[in-house]
Amino acid sequence: MTLNWKIGGLLLGAVFFAAVLLVKPIGVSTQFVILDGIVADVVNSEFITQTDDGKYTSTNAYMAKSSGKYAKSAANPINYSFIFVLAMMAGSFASAVARGGVGKAERAAPAIWRANYGDSPMKRYAVAFLGGFIVLYGARLAGGCTSGHMMSGMMQTSLSGYIFAAGAFAAAIPVAMMMYKEG
Repeated sequence: MTLNWKIGGLLLGAVFFAAVLLVKPIGVSTQFVILDGIVADVVNSEFITQTDDGKYTSTNAYMAKSSGKYAKSAANPINYSFIFVLAMMAGSFASAVARGGVGKAERAAPAIWRANYGDSPMKRYAVAFLGGFIVLYGARLAGGCTSGHMMSGMMQTSLSGYIFAAGAFAAAIPVAMMMYKEG
């Protein structure tokens, strides 16, 4: 079953609008920082501490910034944003299962990918991981991610959202043309 892109776009817009209206703008990349903080706190119990006035801090300056906001989220990871990221992963897996794409190389990759790079799932996974790593690294350098800057930011008419979107497309279009060239 395929969802019409116009209906999908309207549904995505409705979800973003509801998220901003009911909770807060959607953003994802910060939760990878929070996951790092959770792991670091497991390895070193002094990584995150709670002060006498109930606030959180960390031995890591990045986790301690914004009055310990990230340290607090890492110390108490069961929150809207962290659950949202887990739900995104579960939802994408459920979608892949529903369309019969899990473990089926011929359905999981576009024909042009298979023509240029073959059917190796490991190659696709490696390229997807590398691309995701580069995007996440760039997102953290920019202090946000595509969902935070571009999608939520543009919805709120944030200038940084429009600048980020222009930069993302300025990079993505030539890379896609290079990777998916025919012939």
